[in-house]
This record gives sequence, structure tokens and C-alpha cells, in this order.
Amino acid sequence: MSGIFWWVIFPYVTLAIMVVGLLYRYAFRQKSWSAPSTEMFEKKWLRIGSPLFHWGIIFAFAGHIMGMVIPKGVYEFLGITDELYHIGAIYGGGLAGLMVIAGLIILLIRKMTIDRIRVHATFSDFFSVFALLIVSGMGTYMTIIYNTTVVSYEYRTTIGPWFRSLFTFQPEYQLMLEVPFIFQAHIIAAFALFASIPFTRLIHFYSAPVTYPSRAPQQYRSRSQYKKKSF
Repeated sequence: MSGIFWWVIFPYVTLAIMVVGLLYRYAFRQKSWSAPSTEMFEKKWLRIGSPLFHWGIIFAFAGHIMGMVIPKGVYEFLGITDELYHIGAIYGGGLAGLMVIAGLIILLIRKMTIDRIRVHATFSDFFSVFALLIVSGMGTYMTIIYNTTVVSYEYRTTIGPWFRSLFTFQPEYQLMLEVPFIFQAHIIAAFALFASIPFTRLIHFYSAPVTYPSRAPQQYRSRSQYKKKSF
């Protein structure tokens, strides 16, 4: 029964909360959809932490698509061996995970230590950072440490097919029963994070901010320079 709850009921409930929450916020609180910039309060650490986090998330998302959505048979058809795939996953996924964690830690320290930013931060802001740290921390641990010191787990034959089966509404929950606990915990935490997105500023993720890291910086000018000089 617990298997059905965690690998059938729980994913659908969290996804339903996310979808309904997104629709509600778009319909009734659309002005709060974006994440307000704090660049005017502090720039130095933002310019380091923000690109690290956003580029890391983009790379990690691409890696999850490659591992969870694309079937293993596609790689076999293309001639990509299991060894080659896992080497790429460890190095590429590990780098992406470290980028996310480093960016989050920098942004968290910035949020906690700079008064002008801390007073504008809300509970949901801190919750989002800690939740992302938990999810990304487990993912990075699995990629860099677990897969190299314990066993190189082949999630493309268990987690991948299970994940895809959710979208065909024929969830193969049996595939998840023998998956290592750390992978199970990572997935449960990720789905819980999805459910929280409509209630946090992470909602701007659904605006597809893929150009954010390369956007032009916002510039603020003092009005004093436009005052007329008296002669």
C-alpha cells in the first residue's frame, strides 16, 4: 500500500496542487508572478550567485530530460554505450549540481547577511532556497558520490519508465519498489517542491526565464545628476 501511495497517489496529488495553484495565481495574482530584482541593494554577490544557480538549473533540467524522458533504447540505437552515458552523466550532472548548490549558498548568505535584502525576504523565499538545497544536494550526492563509490545505478530502466508511465496514466509503481532509498527520497522531495512552486517566487520558472543569466543588467541612476546647476 505504501508503494501505491508514494509512487502513484503522491505524484498525482503534488502535480495537481501545482497545476491548480499555477492557474489560480495566473488568474487572480498575475502581478506577483515575477521575482522582483534586488540588484539595487547589492550587486557583487548577485552577479556570482545568480548566474551559477540559473545556468546550473538549466543544465540539470536538460540532464533530467536526457535521463528520465528519453528511453534507454534511444541511446542504444545511437550507439551510446552505458559506460559512455554514465561518464557524461557523472561529469555533466555533477558539474550542474555543484553550480546549483554554490549559487544557492551564495544567494542564501547574501539574503541573510545584507540587511536591505533580509528585510524584504519572506518565509517562502527562505523555504524555496532550503528546499532547492535539499533536492539539489541529494541529486549531486547521488551523481558524484553514490554512483562512483557505491554503484553506478541504472535509473533509466526503473525510474525513467516509471516517470513516463505517470503521463500515460498507467503508473508502473512496481518499478520504484527496489530503487535505492536515496533516489526515492530525492524524487519525493522533488515532487513536494513542485507542489510548493505556486506559493513561492519560484513560479517565475514557468515564464521560461532561459535568457535571465545573459540579460542586460538593470541600471539605476541618481536623480541628483539631473538637477539644474545654479550659476
